[in-house]
Amino acid sequence: MPYNPLTPEEEKVLIHQGTERPFSGEYDDFYQAGTFVCRRCNNPLFSSRAKFDAGCGWPSFDDHFPGAVTELLDADGRRTEIRCANCGGHLGHAFRGEQFTVKDTRHCVNSLSIRFIPADAELSPVMKE
Repeated sequence: MPYNPLTPEEEKVLIHQGTERPFSGEYDDFYQAGTFVCRRCNNPLFSSRAKFDAGCGWPSFDDHFPGAVTELLDADGRRTEIRCANCGGHLGHAFRGEQFTVKDTRHCVNSLSIRFIPADAELSPVMKE
């Protein structure tokens, strides 16, 4: 089963590790009950319960579903990139030590990398390449 089709903007972020402009994403100031999934493959990534307002301009989560996200050291050696563990799509970056939440972790995610599924809706099957 092929992955979901992406717009050029979504492809720039998910495939080519781009970043959307701060405060421009649809999920920055968005707080409804549900699940955030990878826009490319439908892999459940974050619960809405883990979302918080970090004031940074991108959706922020202090936790992800077990095994849903992989972390890689950026080429600059200073930041930690986060990717979808299923398809490898670029999600954003993880930061620790900022003390925003008790978990002391901020997954800073591009809205273009994720899709929101309301709590009362069924999740789509996860796609494999």
